[in-house]
Formats: sequence, C-alpha cells, structure tokens
Amino acid sequence: MTFYLHYSAISDVGRVRRENQDSGYAGPWLLTVCDGVGGAVRGDLASSTAVQALRKLDQEPDEDILGQVAGAVHRADDRIAELVEEDPGLNGTSTTATIALFDGARFGIGHIGDSRAYLYRRGELRQLTHDHTFVQSLIDEGRITEEQSRTHPHRNLILKALDGIRHEEPDLFEFPAEVGDRIFLCSDGACGTLTDARMADILATGTPDFAAVELTRASLEAGSTDNVTCIVADVSEEAPSEDLVPLLVGAAADLPRRMPLAGAVGGLFRGHRSGDTGEIPPVPGDVPEGAFAADPIDPESARYAPRPPTRYTWLRRAMAAAVVLGLTWVVLAAGWSWSQEQFYVAEQDGMVTIFRGIDADLPGLSLSHAFEVTDVDLARLSDIDAEQVREGIEADDLDDARLTVDNYAARQDVEQE
Repeated sequence: MTFYLHYSAISDVGRVRRENQDSGYAGPWLLTVCDGVGGAVRGDLASSTAVQALRKLDQEPDEDILGQVAGAVHRADDRIAELVEEDPGLNGTSTTATIALFDGARFGIGHIGDSRAYLYRRGELRQLTHDHTFVQSLIDEGRITEEQSRTHPHRNLILKALDGIRHEEPDLFEFPAEVGDRIFLCSDGACGTLTDARMADILATGTPDFAAVELTRASLEAGSTDNVTCIVADVSEEAPSEDLVPLLVGAAADLPRRMPLAGAVGGLFRGHRSGDTGEIPPVPGDVPEGAFAADPIDPESARYAPRPPTRYTWLRRAMAAAVVLGLTWVVLAAGWSWSQEQFYVAEQDGMVTIFRGIDADLPGLSLSHAFEVTDVDLARLSDIDAEQVREGIEADDLDDARLTVDNYAARQDVEQE
C-alpha cells in the first residue's frame, strides 16, 4: 500500500536576529531543513543554496533511496564550493542539512550538523538523527548529561557541516513508515530550546499546521535566541487535497508568505488557527526579561559571527589613538636623543664649525645646530679643503670632530706661510 504525506512548514527569524539563516522545504516526497552557519559570510546563502539543490529530490524515489539522498547532499556541497570559488569572500560559510525522503512506504534519512529529525509514533517521540556537535561528543562520552548540554557554553559548536571544502559524509539510514506516523524536522532554534516532553505534547494533537505553528511559538516563548524552522508531516492513507502545494520557507523562499498579526499580547503571532504555513514575521519588541538568564552572552553568536561592539566605542577609539600617539612620541624621542649624540664639521658664515646632530633637514625642522664655531677661516684654506668642509665631514664623536678642525687649522697655517 502506498501512503501519503500531509505536511506543513514554517520558518521564523526569531526575536533577536535580523536575518533568517534557516531554509526549509516540504513537499509530497521530500522534507528538509538547513541551518546556515556563517553570519557575516552569508549563512543564509549557504542554507538556501543547499535547499535549492536538495528540493530536486521531491519526486517519487527509485529503489536506492539512500543513494539518492547521498547524491543530493554531495551536489549541494559542490554547489556551495562553486559559490566560494566564485567569491572567496564567502569562504567560511556552511550549513547543516537534515533530509527525509519518502517513497510511499519508507523514509530515507540523510543528516549532517545539528538540525534534527524526530519520529512521533504511537504516543512516543524518538530522535532519529545524531547531532554532529562538540557537546554531543561530551554526552556520548558520558561527561555531561542531555540536560546539561542545553546550557553548555559551547553547545552551538558544530563539528560537521556542508561547507564545500571538507566534503563530509552524511549519516544515512532508512525506516518503514506506518499510518499515523508524524515526522518532525527542525533547526536547533527549536530543539535547542524545547524539551522532548514539550515537543511530544505539541506533536500529540492537531494538524501539521497546528503543530508547526505551536512548536515555533513555544520555542520563541521559551526564550529561543535563534531562527526557528519547523516542518511537520503526517503519514496517511488518504491523499492530500490539491490545495497542499510544496512549501519553501526561510532564506530559500523567493516570495515568503507572511502571517498577519492578531494583536496578541507580547507581539506573538495568531497561532494554529491561521492555516497559513508561510513564513512568520519577526516578533516585534525587545526580548522579554529573563530570556538570556541562563546564558548572558548568546553562544549562537559565536556560531554565526561576532557581535559588533555597541557600547563605549568612542572610549575604545580614544584609547587606541592615545596608544598610537604614545608610541609615536617614544620613537621620535628616541630618534632625537640619538641624533644629539652625533657630530659633524661644516661651514657657517665662512668659518669651520662643529655641528651637533645629523647633517640633514626635514621640511620645517632642522636636525642639527652649531655647537662650536672655530677660528679656522675657509678663505684661508685651499679650494679643495674648503669644498670638503662645505659638503660636511662626518665625525665619530666630539673629539673626532675637534681633531678634524685641528687638521684644517694646521693646513690653514701652512697655506698662510
């Protein structure tokens, strides 16, 4: 017997971030969520590029369902590599990818990163995918618990992703579908905030539309600081209505459909009775008090991009300028001190003179001054000696300069005789 999927998809930018770096797609054969990593280097472009490549799977699969999933993941990775090659400024961008390909009787799952796929079957919720994160490795080693991982300072550090460089292999597996199964795919903006019990409670009732909206709203109410993308699909013996069309949401949506607000307190969207499964508008207003209580600095910011400084910028700039000026003064002072230990012999007002400093000048600044004016007259020297003095004669120190003057004085006396 061939089964069918009844599905819904929602992506919300969240209460903190300005851009949605999640992308999602839901169709009759394919469900996928991609969460872009990169922030300033366009994680939204990575996720949307991956989804656009993966959505080509949305047709009835052949027998090698896992081979098709793996091939699509590799093509998505290659496409990201092409983008980075075309624009080196995108180097560092990457995305997670969680895929569920349905053939009417079974699901083929492909997974890389920390987005997740869940199965809700006969009242029990089971996580299908395994996170490729640092904290998951700590859980696997028994060093921390699942509950502790939710507040770990490095909980958002991803170990594997599609980046077009490392060409990581996805996790691949399949399982048979049953009537009444509910499949849930989400970005970590949802599963990183909601407990399994809360997700199971929401997935236990309502249509896929209801569950997708309620899961998104519950994530925001629980204090999620990330983009939130939720895809819910039911396995049914009944074919869906013709009104159910493929849904493209998040950064990958060319023309995202938005839910109208219903004036709910706190700016929350209307909820499950809307029926529209397009993209939800950002929730306006400030983050409620206590939303960051468990972690004053959002660790997800490190996953995407460093936050720009917003306080005391003028003070930091003034301090930097003061440091630069201080270093410049030290260098100039050291140079001036060295120059005043130098001597040379030259001419001043027709007399042989010992100068202190270096025989050079800068625009508007003299680097030497007359130190001793001798009684040796250039007019009483030979033309060759006089020219040498006019050009300047370097000395190792003051004694050496005086020795040079004595030599010219002796020549002066000889010339006079």
